[in-house]
Amino acid sequence: WETCWFKVELSIPPAWAGREVHFVWESDGEGMVWRDAQPVQGLTKEGEKTSYILTSSLKETDPHSLTLYVELACNGLFGAGKGSMIAPPDPDRRFTLSKAELVVFNRDVYELLVDLEILLDMAQLLGEENQRSFQALYTANQMVNVCDVMDPSTFPAARDLAVAIFSQRNGESQHTIHAVGHCHIDSAWLWPYEETIRKCARSWVTVVRLMECNPELTFACSQLRLISVLWQAQQFEWVRSWYPGLYRQIQDFVAKGQFVPVGGTWVEMDGNLPSGESMVRQFLQGQRFFQEQFGRICSEFWLPDTFGYSAQLPQLMRGCGIRRFLTQKLSWNLVNTFPHHTFFWEGIDGSRVLTHFPPGDSYEMHGRVEEMLKTVKNNKDKGRVNHSALLFGFGDGGGGPTQKMLDRMKRMSDTDGLPRVHISTPDRLFSVLEKESSQLCTWVGELFLELHNGTYTTQAQIKKGNRECERILHDVEVLSTLAVARDGAFQYPASQLQRLWRLLLLNQFHDVLPGSCIQLVVEDALQYYTEIRRAGARLQEEAVQSLCRELLQPKVGSTESTLVLNTLPWERTAVISRTGPAGTETLALVTVPSMGYALVREPLLPPQPVAVRKQEDGSIAMENGVIAVCLDMMGHLTSLRLVDSEREAVPDGCYANQFALFDDVPLYWDAWDVMDYHLETRKPVTTLLKPLEITLAGGLRGSASFSLQIGESSTLTQEIILDATCPYLRFLTQVEWKEAHKFLKVEFPVQVRSTNATYEIQFGHLQRPTHWNTSWDWARFEVWAHKWLDLSEHGFGVALLNDCKYGASAHGNVLSLSL
Repeated sequence: WETCWFKVELSIPPAWAGREVHFVWESDGEGMVWRDAQPVQGLTKEGEKTSYILTSSLKETDPHSLTLYVELACNGLFGAGKGSMIAPPDPDRRFTLSKAELVVFNRDVYELLVDLEILLDMAQLLGEENQRSFQALYTANQMVNVCDVMDPSTFPAARDLAVAIFSQRNGESQHTIHAVGHCHIDSAWLWPYEETIRKCARSWVTVVRLMECNPELTFACSQLRLISVLWQAQQFEWVRSWYPGLYRQIQDFVAKGQFVPVGGTWVEMDGNLPSGESMVRQFLQGQRFFQEQFGRICSEFWLPDTFGYSAQLPQLMRGCGIRRFLTQKLSWNLVNTFPHHTFFWEGIDGSRVLTHFPPGDSYEMHGRVEEMLKTVKNNKDKGRVNHSALLFGFGDGGGGPTQKMLDRMKRMSDTDGLPRVHISTPDRLFSVLEKESSQLCTWVGELFLELHNGTYTTQAQIKKGNRECERILHDVEVLSTLAVARDGAFQYPASQLQRLWRLLLLNQFHDVLPGSCIQLVVEDALQYYTEIRRAGARLQEEAVQSLCRELLQPKVGSTESTLVLNTLPWERTAVISRTGPAGTETLALVTVPSMGYALVREPLLPPQPVAVRKQEDGSIAMENGVIAVCLDMMGHLTSLRLVDSEREAVPDGCYANQFALFDDVPLYWDAWDVMDYHLETRKPVTTLLKPLEITLAGGLRGSASFSLQIGESSTLTQEIILDATCPYLRFLTQVEWKEAHKFLKVEFPVQVRSTNATYEIQFGHLQRPTHWNTSWDWARFEVWAHKWLDLSEHGFGVALLNDCKYGASAHGNVLSLSL
């Protein structure tokens, strides 16, 4: 991640008058050319950007001597790993400058080569049954015969032969491709957040140079908010001081309609794991940015590269002024081919959005004949619509469009035998699709990606940080709002909350929250969570002090009391732990009203205390008048009964709270994937380190704890807790994890029969099958949920809740949580 600066002094020979002159730079590290203290050209060998055009035709008045600076980063387009694209950074990797030259660029030869490339692709790909393939072949052959490489005067005649082919027009029924320049830049992935700032600058300055030469070029930019993200998080100060001229140029091209901001959200977030409130804030912050910067909100939601899409998204989109959606990620499905490319997507409340998947199944096309033909052939909605998108430009690590991509497509703009190719915008595409939408099909429910199921569980600390910080910000806002309502002098911490929300939203980027990123990014993310916790605790304390100031003042002669707050919208009765006068922890049963507080002096007495008893066989039974449980020495739950109904939830001969270890060796995407065949490697965890012992003997709370060995060198300690009046059993689990390529789950077989299980999602729930009747069913062998999953039949059910996990499954009668 080091940076090297090169000072380059150029002297252009006067003999090159009238010639096109380039500065060529080839290195395996990404670079940026600076001229007159401004960035002027991004350099990325992997992105086919290895030259800076000094002049298209050298004039006598042009400077013949000049000084450039090249900023060279010791990382490539895909980070600093060796070998595999997704290899982690190698601290010993060296980067090489292999070429630095001043050259004359022969534009005529370049144009001839592009002509021949298109013609030969047509000849090869259109097929023997198509006469255009033979016309293209014979034209290319004639061009070779006419052209004398040693005599440039023969080049125009050769080019005229190509122009004759390209100028033969299509019929009216030909499919139209809307080509949009694109540059997907992951906010963090195989590089840290900080490097992304430079990736944006390299990519966007290159796009600006292309727009100056190609006024027809349009560029859809869905990560423009990254500038503001990092700026608002006060990490953009040095970028702003280095790139102010570039940002002004971008604003100019936005005003011209060439640089097209799209997206509607703060970052391209994960589409499954953020809470409903987080997703609303993604749209709120994103749309507010569009309104402030460009005077309009976005009508397209642009999320091409996340790992599935919640069934709640259509409702959230429509509520935020968005009625159009573009992605392509479901083309990565490992099992089933998604049946549509243009369709209406309907959410859990019936909200619908017009959805388009570019039929080329990519967001980084290169403008080749093969891609145009695939776009038409692969389109699953032929006859319903006659327009589709093609996103061209290098992506993921940045890069964006190139001049060659544009030159290829200029030749295919309206050439008989090929689809029409128009440089277009997302708005033009969707406007046409809306007019053609009368026969489109509707897909109801989630857009589940049949791949990358491991991202629901990878990097447990990131998952825990996200859930905890979502809760903290919720509580701060509730308490601060109540404080404002109670005391008009209290200052609502709007700017502090916005800063913290934007840190959290940044960490919900689709390679950070899923855990599919390098260690440097994980460290940054965990640091942001620590900052949210720290600042959130301070804001919460300030709100409580304002809200309950009198109650917090000790009064002479009053008995010791505890202030208890409830930030949820229903009354709660629970056992709490509080610190007594002597500093000892004591338990109390309290009832606190909805969105309110209670002053607890004399704790409530439970209608029935928790009874805990150890049996002769070493098992432990606990009961609180609501539920009764039995645990064996391994910590297995062998019985779970509702006392009133006497209904047993654990089947005979089965163990609930059963930990199981699986082999986790996916085909390629290690941090992303868990494959279905991992289920064949199940090994119950059976090595007991410390047998079950009573830790709290009953009354307000009963508990028991035990320890297990997992795999070769990992340990698990769990405390199982039953509180007075509580209708559920709690499991506090700590794992010291030292395994590699292993997957730990906990299983709960239940005595319930249902063909569907219910899972919490954003602001709602979703049902998924518990059977594997079809390939669509078994492809969902590992799914995501938020705080609970439930298996119920008429009159009875069992739910499994969690406070920091997302991966889950329900197959047959077994509820499983991925740890």
